[in-house]
Amino acid sequence: MKEVKSPKRPLIYYYGIVLLVVFLFNLVVTPFLAQSQVVEVDYGTFMQMIEDEEIGQVQVTDSEILFTDKDETTVYKTGVMDDPNLTERLYASGATFTKEIEQTSSTFLNLLLSFGVPILIFIVIGQYLNRRLTNQAGGKNALQFGSMGKSNAKVYVQSTEGIHFSDVAGEDEAKESLAEIVDYLHDPDKYTEVGASIPKGLLLVGPPGTGKTMLAKAVAGEANVPFFSISGSEFVEMFVGMGASKVRDLFKQAKEKAPCIVFIDEIDAIGKKRDAQLSSNDEREQTLNQLLTEMDGFEGNNGVIILAATNRPESLDPALTRPGRFDRRVPVELPDLKGREEILKVHAKKIKLADDVDFHTVARMASGTSGAELANIVNEAALRAVRDNRKLVTQADLEESIEVVIAGYQKKNAIMSDAEKKVVSYHEIGHALVAAMQTDSAPVQKITIIPRTSGALGYTMQVEQNDKCLLTKEELESKIATYTGGRAAEEIVFGQITTGASNDIEQATKLARAMITRYGMNEDFDMVAMETVTNQYLGGDTSLACSAETQKEIDKKVVALVKEQHEKAKQILRENREALDRLAQYLYEKETITGEEFMDILRGGAAQ
Repeated sequence: MKEVKSPKRPLIYYYGIVLLVVFLFNLVVTPFLAQSQVVEVDYGTFMQMIEDEEIGQVQVTDSEILFTDKDETTVYKTGVMDDPNLTERLYASGATFTKEIEQTSSTFLNLLLSFGVPILIFIVIGQYLNRRLTNQAGGKNALQFGSMGKSNAKVYVQSTEGIHFSDVAGEDEAKESLAEIVDYLHDPDKYTEVGASIPKGLLLVGPPGTGKTMLAKAVAGEANVPFFSISGSEFVEMFVGMGASKVRDLFKQAKEKAPCIVFIDEIDAIGKKRDAQLSSNDEREQTLNQLLTEMDGFEGNNGVIILAATNRPESLDPALTRPGRFDRRVPVELPDLKGREEILKVHAKKIKLADDVDFHTVARMASGTSGAELANIVNEAALRAVRDNRKLVTQADLEESIEVVIAGYQKKNAIMSDAEKKVVSYHEIGHALVAAMQTDSAPVQKITIIPRTSGALGYTMQVEQNDKCLLTKEELESKIATYTGGRAAEEIVFGQITTGASNDIEQATKLARAMITRYGMNEDFDMVAMETVTNQYLGGDTSLACSAETQKEIDKKVVALVKEQHEKAKQILRENREALDRLAQYLYEKETITGEEFMDILRGGAAQ
């Protein structure tokens, strides 16, 4: 059982405790110590000092008399007696009356109590906390350098979990580029004899979850050299100059352990383009400048190879990505069909599989998923087998786990009325029937009307036989028509429309706009780009780059294109109304049907 550690509190929490202790000391302890310096005497001594004219200041109250000597260095206290002539004798002795006598000790003692003791407390507690936090910074598998101005990079003498290239599947091109780095670290003389110089830096770019960090660790595992790992955000500090100091310290340590690999994850945190805006971050820019100097300064980084990973290569400073710093860009893209199959096999080594598992079919169904999502699919399949008290993971577990990752878990307690269930049945069969009647559409794999936690009341899964790199204009129009098939079925059968087509409308509109603004599939605009894509690996946000008048024309053409395909979908369903009713009734009864069942019923009706 793993130990559950309490969350670390911020450093300001501990310094707040220290300041509170100092405040309470000054509020309670200091007045008490000052009060203890008052000398208590009897009334006779007080009378004698009046006769000897040794009274300086005097304060008379109802309960006590406070007075000082002539030098006002000592405070005395005595009780009150019935003495009517006391005031006259005090005036005669030269004493002065005051409202309040400060009950303080010597100047040295005042300074000691007010400043010396609190500072001492602050230093002692600060040293204790610093030692405690330094001890907590230590790791079991890594050496951490946690003080200010020091690099807190984790240093792995070998790969963390013994990761090698054989453990990373689906990225053959990236592994080929990185294998050259491993070969150089093993035998650098082979390259220096020819006069070749190995790239100083390699930039791994790609969507999240594709295995950039794992590839970097695999390089260290294959080369068997020290591996420094740090995130770009760890360089950024509150105090200006600390980030640059951490960069210097990191490269100093790396040079001492050369040959080695330095891996900077999410380098865009410090490597963004520099500008002259008033809101620029001086600390980040100083850190970037120091990184540029270390990577291409007067001193050569012999044996130190820099690997960096980012999802936003377009945001990096050109000085950082130029040859001589990051000489090579290694794309780590989403895996293709073969890559997905190999990734599934790698992750499936950890689980027990039944004999009916077909990774090729699972890979086809998981089109567009990353390596991390495929690992999650395998794990979800194993969890499903455990929930059903089975020892082996079956093909059905893997197929269901794909749906869990895409659409969420089944909502077992969701209850739809018969009318709603019938509408959803016609809606999903509308999608499937329009797709089946078009030659450019992908085959239907599965249709279901079981609600999912993502909010979908049902869905139709289409699976391509092979991955496609290019899509024709006709294929894209068929996709739009398929998206509108659900709404078209509702209109034809029920004569009314529902909110169930909201996601279909969004997808159809997005695809139609891309055809016109980015793919040049409109005769009027020809091959003119009206839209640019930013953050291609993080959602692919787009922005229009045209005038307001052109935007109006684009909107009109998008509406016309979607409307045209919507009419096409309705025409297909009208021509196949009998098949639509028969399939919808079958889906209503079964709730889930496969693509084979769908096609058998469709062909049977056509044969009749």
